[in-house]
Amino acid sequence: MTVRIEPEAATDIPERLLLGSGPSPVPPRVLAALAQPTIGHMDPAFADVMGETIELLREAFQTANLATLPISGTGSAGMEALVANFIDPGDRVVCGVNGLFGTRLAEELRRAGADVMQVNADWGRAIVTEQLLAAATQARAQAIVVVHGETSTGVAQPLEGLADWCGEHDALLLVDCVTSLGGHPLRLDEAGIDAAFSGTQKCLNCPPGLAPLTAGERALAKLRRRESPGRSWYFDLSLVLEYWSPGGSTGGTQARTYHHTAPINMIYALREALRIAVGEEWLPTTWERHRRAHHALRDALGVLGCERLAPDGEQLHPLLAVSPPPGIDEGAIRRGLLIEHGIEISGGLGPLAGKLWRIGVMGAGARREPQEQLVGALAELLQADPAEPLAALDEGWRA
Repeated sequence: MTVRIEPEAATDIPERLLLGSGPSPVPPRVLAALAQPTIGHMDPAFADVMGETIELLREAFQTANLATLPISGTGSAGMEALVANFIDPGDRVVCGVNGLFGTRLAEELRRAGADVMQVNADWGRAIVTEQLLAAATQARAQAIVVVHGETSTGVAQPLEGLADWCGEHDALLLVDCVTSLGGHPLRLDEAGIDAAFSGTQKCLNCPPGLAPLTAGERALAKLRRRESPGRSWYFDLSLVLEYWSPGGSTGGTQARTYHHTAPINMIYALREALRIAVGEEWLPTTWERHRRAHHALRDALGVLGCERLAPDGEQLHPLLAVSPPPGIDEGAIRRGLLIEHGIEISGGLGPLAGKLWRIGVMGAGARREPQEQLVGALAELLQADPAEPLAALDEGWRA
């Protein structure tokens, strides 16, 4: 006998335009994918979904790495997985820190027992490459770890030159690309990155809950050289890959081995989000749209008295961090945006709390229509004429 359960609408969740630091707007197609029937995590039909998801993730990362998969957990789980698999106690590691997420990486490395040399830059500036390389040479580093897209400041970290040093000194280049993946130019194999992680809730426009991760042969070789298992069972790639991609580091064809129950419906959603983000829009075209959206919104907000934190050439396209207009209660304006207009933007973190607005320019949010809504609402709350900032936005999109 079939038991019928009548669905009940969730009427208590307000609609929001998510233009903060994440999560980003989730397209209806992705929400519909979440609602598909749940099947077993060892079902052959689910294996087909996993296989397509892996191929789309390789395209997003611009890599041929066989070891590419979504880690079950948010972006911070990706960070833990990266460190747990490729950093051993006593490893000498140089970590770039110019914001909150670089700070977290350094803390995670220390908790893993690494000997960390921290290279700092002001929040809002990229780290000078030569300083990273000088520190790596001094420390005889076994790894360089950097944040490509610093979400707390809207800064993109240059990667040029890091892989050359790592290759010459038998060190790994490990990268956080949570906010940059899919929205800021990043060709992982060309950049010589050995392993990287991201999150689903930024430019991929998928709900939070998965952490795309990819690892190349040099990183996997270190994993295979371990004489004893690493400190994490849950994030142990030598085990997880036998479920996600049997023989995952070698391309073998053996049967999948159960490790943990995958978040099945979230993987449906990620597959659909990747189909949209990298399957239907050529990735360089996506990057260019994010660039135009970033600069158009910067120009429009500049008319309202906002100034971007990152200087020209160091800006992260998917995250626009600006100082609010002088003399206002920035928190009150953000609350007004949310309560009166249903638009979310984020405030500053750490030393920039109360001094910064962080505005997402991610995926579906990197389009003219949501930006027009934001600029119009901000102008109203600031008691400004919206015509000039909207004209600046329009001109930016036409450029």
